[in-house]
Amino acid sequence: MAAARKLRNGDSALDRSDGILLEEAVLSLVLTNAVEVQDEAGRSLGIAVYDPNFSWINHSCSPNACYRFSVLPPNATSFGEDSCSSLRIVPSVSEEDSRVCSCSDCMKGPKGYQYGPKIIVRSIKRIKKGEEVCVSYTDLLQPKATRQSDLWLKYQFTCSCRRCTMSPSTYVDHALEEILASNLNSSCPSFDLDHYRDEANKKLSDYVDETITEFLSVGDPESCCMKLENVLSLGLHIEQLESGDGKSLLNFKFHPFHHIALGAYTTLASAYRIRSSDLALDSRTDQSQFKAFDMSRISAAYSLLLAGATHHLFCSESSLIVSAANFWKQAGDSLLTLARNCVWNSLGLPISEQSTVLNYKCSKCSLPDLSGAEFLSEAERANVKNISSDFLTCVSNMVPEIWRVLIKGCRYLEKIEDPFDFRWLAHANRNEEYAGFIIESSNFEHHAEWYTDERRILIYKVGIHCLMHGVILAQICYGQNSQFTTPESWRTLCKLIHETN
Repeated sequence: MAAARKLRNGDSALDRSDGILLEEAVLSLVLTNAVEVQDEAGRSLGIAVYDPNFSWINHSCSPNACYRFSVLPPNATSFGEDSCSSLRIVPSVSEEDSRVCSCSDCMKGPKGYQYGPKIIVRSIKRIKKGEEVCVSYTDLLQPKATRQSDLWLKYQFTCSCRRCTMSPSTYVDHALEEILASNLNSSCPSFDLDHYRDEANKKLSDYVDETITEFLSVGDPESCCMKLENVLSLGLHIEQLESGDGKSLLNFKFHPFHHIALGAYTTLASAYRIRSSDLALDSRTDQSQFKAFDMSRISAAYSLLLAGATHHLFCSESSLIVSAANFWKQAGDSLLTLARNCVWNSLGLPISEQSTVLNYKCSKCSLPDLSGAEFLSEAERANVKNISSDFLTCVSNMVPEIWRVLIKGCRYLEKIEDPFDFRWLAHANRNEEYAGFIIESSNFEHHAEWYTDERRILIYKVGIHCLMHGVILAQICYGQNSQFTTPESWRTLCKLIHETN
């Protein structure tokens, strides 16, 4: 890095006689400062190195800022919102000058930079005068040991932020690596479970990682769902000899907030969605359509659980706002897709009045009218904390009416009493909880009393609430010029809703 800085400053004393090749200095600069550029759909476009306005921003596992990219098409000249911000940085495209310049330089200079991925940094917390601005270099939904290992491997430093130095560990870090343990042999209640936690955690984590890797490489969503739900439901049994009273049967399972469990929920939501799409292509029989509906239903349930679990952690660590925004939006998308499924009509349950959904405006919270063109006002954005609280109160009241329908037939989800109110976890470590899990294949049966016009409308309403909540959080993270927070996004959503019969 010292060599790279000399090169940047035009130090002519650096040559091959110093024993450092130019390529090594440049590579060091890239490895240390490059970020992966993504478009608004999350697709990777490559990597980029920006000038010190961004690349010198330090890391924190509890950051007060985040960043996003804005990729302008060729010949675009407008930098959009907040175009004078010095943190909106555009790579040079001039053949004469290969340096990286700030947005303000491009705006004022005669060089004519017309396109390139801009990077935009926004605060996600209140920042006091003189306080350092920090972003995250790693996944904040990983436990401390994983984050530290990742940072050392990539950047050769050990994080000493508030979250990492807290003793004992923060609630979020404790939850992200919590393993539920029980001794199923009641005759040996004093057996030391902690002695085996690390071993169980490694075996469970390795199994889930291997299953997800297999799914991504082979593409068998049905096998993936079966394996992941088995390990989430049954956990790991370890039989140990006791010095006197025979054997102890130990059971270890992921806590619902464990980082591996959260990753499994993401994969399961995707795998069930793929299964639904594959079955929907076979429109020759009603049975295929009903199975596709079941897969879409379970996918929506996992998305809702992931949003609820992440929000629970976000309430204790506000820097998780980016993850919370994404998962709320995905949950809303999944629920709206489920509510639009044609099987409802096959069951003789079309929504009785389109205006019920199209002109929906919640009377119990500050949910904006989706049929209107207006977006959140400045006053509403300033009051986002209260709006968010109102949203969650509404969703928490509505979800119990649909949760049992969403999870029917999925043995793991049937043990989740509520995806938002996690007070039931206080009793989750009782022995009878483990004895209650079944091994047989999940049984999907359709009963008319499960599916009503009122429930379909309620699924719509919960979906709209989730999507709105994600948009409001995303507005804090990304501003209005993002895929989640522009008025165009709402027009697209309204168009989808209008397609419903």
